[in-house]
Amino acid sequence: MSREEIIQIHDIHRRYQVGDTVVNALAGVDLTIRRNDYVAIMGPSGSGKSTLMNILGCLDTPTKGTYILNHTDVSNMDDDELAEVRNKEIGFVFQTFNLLPRYTALENVALPLIYAGISKRRRLQKAEQALESVTLTDRMEHKPNELSGGQRQRVAVARALVNNPSIILADEPTGNLDTKTSIDIMRLFEDIYRKGNTVIVVTHEEDIARHSRRIVRLRDGKIESDEVNHTPMMG
Repeated sequence: MSREEIIQIHDIHRRYQVGDTVVNALAGVDLTIRRNDYVAIMGPSGSGKSTLMNILGCLDTPTKGTYILNHTDVSNMDDDELAEVRNKEIGFVFQTFNLLPRYTALENVALPLIYAGISKRRRLQKAEQALESVTLTDRMEHKPNELSGGQRQRVAVARALVNNPSIILADEPTGNLDTKTSIDIMRLFEDIYRKGNTVIVVTHEEDIARHSRRIVRLRDGKIESDEVNHTPMMG
């Protein structure tokens, strides 16, 4: 399997104006992530990890610096261009699941494919396969309020996978789940990684980060450490 660099970030800065104050959320970050890496990004509140996640996920652009995602420079793209890149390259998993309450699990998972211009029959087929991959075949016609927290997060993971993206980007994916369900979801990420996907998890929980193969720690907008995790917790 190719281990080419899928993310290359060089000298990334992100400044915000908050009233009269300038906040340097990121202050010169360099980061390289290869295909089929499993990376946890950690840091205390205010360390810049959410800002870094937003830039990695093409939800925001840097004030200064370069971001090459899968051979494309996305540093200076406008909102429409970023939306296109996001839909094609990145599968998001959020702490709050972000499912549409009136849609079934199958319809929620199929949503990203509408923007990709795929026919309805093919959309539902691909959504079914994605739900199968997270062992939720028997819950396809259920709406979010008919599912447990763990099942809702599995639907969110299936939706992230449905487009076959370059990266799965998970923001505190177990933040709303109990311990047992959290372990189940991390087992699922382990499985996704083993199948050759690139997984990036943003978390403040050490035990969640320990499932990854590499832990990047931020402090005050800079990378404090970037280390291989020699004893990952297996799913």
